[in-house]
Amino acid sequence: MITQTSTPPTTQTGASHTPAVLEQSRPLLEVRNLQVHFPVTRGFILQRRIGSIKAVDGVNFSINPGETLGLVGESGSGKTTTGRAILQLTRPTGGEILFDGHDLVNLNGSELRKMRRSIGVVFQDPYGALNPRATAGQIVGAPLVVHKLHESKAEYRKHVESLFETVGLNRSMTRRYPHEFSGGQRQRLGVARALAARPRLVILDEPVSSLDVSIQAQIINLLQDLQARFKLSYLFIAHDLSVVRHISNRVAVMYLGKIVETADRNELYRNPLHPYTKALLSAAPVPDPIVERKSARIVLKGDIPSPLNPPSGCVFHTRCPIAVPECSQTVPELRQFGPLHAAACIRVPGYGDARPDSSGEKHV
Repeated sequence: MITQTSTPPTTQTGASHTPAVLEQSRPLLEVRNLQVHFPVTRGFILQRRIGSIKAVDGVNFSINPGETLGLVGESGSGKTTTGRAILQLTRPTGGEILFDGHDLVNLNGSELRKMRRSIGVVFQDPYGALNPRATAGQIVGAPLVVHKLHESKAEYRKHVESLFETVGLNRSMTRRYPHEFSGGQRQRLGVARALAARPRLVILDEPVSSLDVSIQAQIINLLQDLQARFKLSYLFIAHDLSVVRHISNRVAVMYLGKIVETADRNELYRNPLHPYTKALLSAAPVPDPIVERKSARIVLKGDIPSPLNPPSGCVFHTRCPIAVPECSQTVPELRQFGPLHAAACIRVPGYGDARPDSSGEKHV
């Protein structure tokens, strides 16, 4: 469990509480060469396509039953778009999204609705994600109505009250409205709604980024307890590496629509390979003032480039502190540097000798 009084340190070397991954012959979720490109047009009447915003560009990863994959990166890196594409809220331009062996991209309306029962989502904003005109009970029970998961009003009410207690809320709160809850309580409502249809996978889109640090710890602990209790798999999207460390089994670092490094949680924090990962780690707050003073900050130049006109070669080279001219000409492959560690950077020692990670979903 993480403490409720301080930011989890990224320098921690001991193992933290993470779920035990269930054994299964195939991953629960496989994302293969996912692409989400948004057309850019010009003209009011006769719209002419002049380019594409490559929000997600060739992403591969997988999630096993009972496992948590942390997807980390700055705003604009494509993390949320990846999550929306898995949910089919944003239609992919290309690639495959296999959930329990079924390609979600090719499912029709009724098939997709049935499959969505198995995938829950918790959104970033605990205020904007809840209907202010509906009671908390109606919000949490909405999936039961949509998927017809109750046979009577009594069964519906009992299920909703049970969900409230599961996430640490009193069942008497079902008649309250969202404005009567605190931020942490609202996020608990979001978690309860995500669990209503008994999903197997939950996509958590920065679920604690808008909460106070002490409340963040409470929500993280709740998510870990629920994962162990219901054998859930998580895709945990975040920009805070200190939070991701404590809930993830594996971590994928994303930059400008591409995954630049993947590794086991402890391996990534102990031995980051990609300069972007090192920069993210150096920016994470450290509660120990002595360690903080000794930590070297890596300051990146400028802002993340526009996905409408991404840089040539390595997409990170315009901000990379160790870039060389070759970086602007060569698109680095994700290459394997260990059993569970892969990176896409030609400046990593041994890059030329490392094996191309052609089966990206094996490591992420």
